[in-house]
Amino acid sequence: MECLKIKKVKENAVIPKRATEGSAGIDLYACIDEPVTIGSGDLVKIPTGIAVELPDSSMAAFVFARSGLGINHGIAPSNAVGVIDSDYRGEVCVGLTNHGSKPFTVEPQTRIAQLIVMPVLPLPVQEVTELTETQRGDNGFGSSGIN
Repeated sequence: MECLKIKKVKENAVIPKRATEGSAGIDLYACIDEPVTIGSGDLVKIPTGIAVELPDSSMAAFVFARSGLGINHGIAPSNAVGVIDSDYRGEVCVGLTNHGSKPFTVEPQTRIAQLIVMPVLPLPVQEVTELTETQRGDNGFGSSGIN
């Protein structure tokens, strides 16, 4: 069976793991020496102390929010979803934004995000002058009747 290889790049890093057998993602932990406070509206970059190796280029790792941090404190990844390409070997860091109204403090080894490995389709790109027409066409935001 293929596996996600994880290397500690900092001695105090915590190897990610699933919180439960049914968890889709593995929890990423803050690898910091002292607490970091994120003020309302602020953005910070939190290192995890790990690097990863995916089995091949048909996969990528995606950094998603932890629902409890988002719902309870307004803390979410700064770029909505982080993408770790199959050929990246550097430290995984998580950009966090505080969307809440109160400061939030990240303590060392706090679970800050979750990592999910998913397949990707590296399709070739082809420039065209026309796209196939559909009933919806170019009707965008809200045009399907769902707001």
